[in-house]
Amino acid sequence: MADSTSALELPPLALYVHLPWCVKKCPYCDFNSHAIDRASDLPEAAYITALLADLAHDAPMAQHRKLQSVFFGGGTPSLFSAAAIARILDAAERQIGFVETPEITLEANPGTLDHSRFPDFLAAGINRLSIGVQSFDDSHLATLGRVHDSAAARRALDQVRDAGFNNYNIDLMYGLPGQSPAQARADIEQALACSPSHLSWYELTIEPNTAFYSRPPQLPNEDTLLDITATGLAALREAGFTRYEISAFARDARLGEHNLNYWQFGDYLGIGAGAHGKITLGPQQRIIRTAKTRQPEAYMKSLTSALTKIRILQADELPVEYFMNALRLCEGVPKAHFSQRTGLSFSRVEATWQQLVDLGLVAAAGTTLKPTPRGLSLLNEVIARF
Repeated sequence: MADSTSALELPPLALYVHLPWCVKKCPYCDFNSHAIDRASDLPEAAYITALLADLAHDAPMAQHRKLQSVFFGGGTPSLFSAAAIARILDAAERQIGFVETPEITLEANPGTLDHSRFPDFLAAGINRLSIGVQSFDDSHLATLGRVHDSAAARRALDQVRDAGFNNYNIDLMYGLPGQSPAQARADIEQALACSPSHLSWYELTIEPNTAFYSRPPQLPNEDTLLDITATGLAALREAGFTRYEISAFARDARLGEHNLNYWQFGDYLGIGAGAHGKITLGPQQRIIRTAKTRQPEAYMKSLTSALTKIRILQADELPVEYFMNALRLCEGVPKAHFSQRTGLSFSRVEATWQQLVDLGLVAAAGTTLKPTPRGLSLLNEVIARF
């Protein structure tokens, strides 16, 4: 690999499992998700069989590393039974293995979840939940096409705690159509009242291939967004939440370990329809990205041939791939990580980094590579420089 300073080090390893079905496709969602009319239509058994074959196919890429985290995303993973989730975790433990205390997260939707399943998910090995609330305002939930209301969200969060979960994230969106700064703060305050260990608070963006892209709603103007952001950040800070990534806030150092591995350019296996992975191949001194067949029906038929694409990342791609993740972190990353995780000398990007320093977008390169507060708010501009 060009400009290599040392052998690529194998970073920590995680597993992402994609479960692509949901009851209703939200108008802002650009994920690989597919609506089903009834829970009985879920092809759980066939899909789990395909996932197990996919996992067995990818397991050698672990290269003797154990999994530090597992994330079940979707879609709505909580539509699947706890027994199905347990089968995947059992297979992952047998074929790859876990570190002593892995973080194992399941996404859940308050509007489609049989809340009696929470204790079963805990018994299956899930130790962290991510609850997709998005808002506690019923009018905003209706605009977003969610299938739950605020009362259902609060009930679900009560039952999460009653089931014994003490580590759970709440997803909230801001910049919603017609939203005021006071309403955004009210959403945060209602979320905080539910005692989460973590909040994901992110701006609604209009993505291609979504219903909102075809029929865009009227979003708040730039001044209102600035007020919403300032109000929300103040509320989270006052509540003792630390902002450690652009849209991630943690209390009592309960960081989201799985996403943190992404942002630190760690490795992850991706299984399931449309899942992506990133793997460092030590013997070949290569970094690859993997992609699986997107359509669930094709995925279930392909089994071990579900790996539809492997792409080797070239040296000129690695800086942007690295920094588009690492510079999302408020405190940045150790400078040594750049060479350890990419195999490139920092000299390859030193001139660009200095230009960004001069623009006030990143801090001077000492032992840590980090964005300034201004750079964090202009991340796309920063990344475009690489």
